[in-house]
Amino acid sequence: MSRLASFALFFIFIVSLSVIGSARSIAGTHAIAKSKYTTSHSLGDSYTFDPRDGWQTFNTTNLHYKYPRNSASKSSKPNKPETVVEDVAAAAAALKTLKGIGDTVKVTWYTGQDLLNPSCWSNVNWHPTDESFVCATTLTGWTNKPKCFDFLELCTHPSKCIFVRVVDTCAGCQRGSHHVDLTRAAFGQLAPFDEGVLNVHMRPATQPTSWYEDLWGPKYGDMTN
Repeated sequence: MSRLASFALFFIFIVSLSVIGSARSIAGTHAIAKSKYTTSHSLGDSYTFDPRDGWQTFNTTNLHYKYPRNSASKSSKPNKPETVVEDVAAAAAALKTLKGIGDTVKVTWYTGQDLLNPSCWSNVNWHPTDESFVCATTLTGWTNKPKCFDFLELCTHPSKCIFVRVVDTCAGCQRGSHHVDLTRAAFGQLAPFDEGVLNVHMRPATQPTSWYEDLWGPKYGDMTN
């Protein structure tokens, strides 16, 4: 083999290694960026709830749960004392500036067949999985409830907050209740699954700068409600 051919092969080998290294680096960077939206974030343990920051607490009552108590897809513990978390934060690094007032809401989780046919689209081939970060809200009676495709920040504590997107409605949630049904992965970032029902603070968030369809669904679509 001539020196020229050997040099060409060596050059191709070096370029291939560079391409593979770059691809791995890009994949690693992508994974790190995505993890900001799939793991809970802390907004500072020292933050204390203050109405001057634009947050407001609403009284909540016990709800009629979407599923029977013996359902395998959701666990609820109505006899367990409930804690209303009063500490929330004013900003989040993963998204742009948050807007609006806070709200205390009930949070549960859903899975299985209930993930199919999200009602915020009239015709879409996508549906959430257990690993998505989306939610369903009370179907009727919640005045000024979050709209389809809104992003929300939910916190059980200043050190336990997540972001989710509204893509569905919960027909089984009590009329007029402030109730948010989360996917399994989203709920699991806030509490153990056997908690079943949580009280959290919520406020609107702006859309993220990067988009992951597996987490939130198609970026654009026709809203049906």
